[in-house]
Amino acid sequence: MGENIKSFQDTFFDALNLFNNQKWYEAHDAFEDIWNTLDGDERQIIQGILQVSVSQFHLSKGNLNGATILLGEGLGRIKNRTNIDLGIDLDSFCKCLEELLRKLQYQEELTKNDKPYLFIKEKNEF
Repeated sequence: MGENIKSFQDTFFDALNLFNNQKWYEAHDAFEDIWNTLDGDERQIIQGILQVSVSQFHLSKGNLNGATILLGEGLGRIKNRTNIDLGIDLDSFCKCLEELLRKLQYQEELTKNDKPYLFIKEKNEF
């Protein structure tokens, strides 16, 4: 069993790194592999992150409409589940997504600071 947990963590951090390095397409694939192994709230959160990845991919290709729709759907999946501990700061992620969504809806200029980023929570030492 220990092996499975380790490989899940490794896979999860690989996916996070791809996302945070703005490799949206690769991040989507990595999170999809994880998504397939989960259920319940965790599955919904990962699906939300998947949708955010795809929205950023659309944005990078100039598809504002597709980006806005997927970003809204992804945010909707995550924002009611920020109490679920996946080791990432979902609260700050949602705040970032809300601001990005607002800018897309009002067609405001985006900066590199508007890119979504998944912060890893500090582990509690026992």
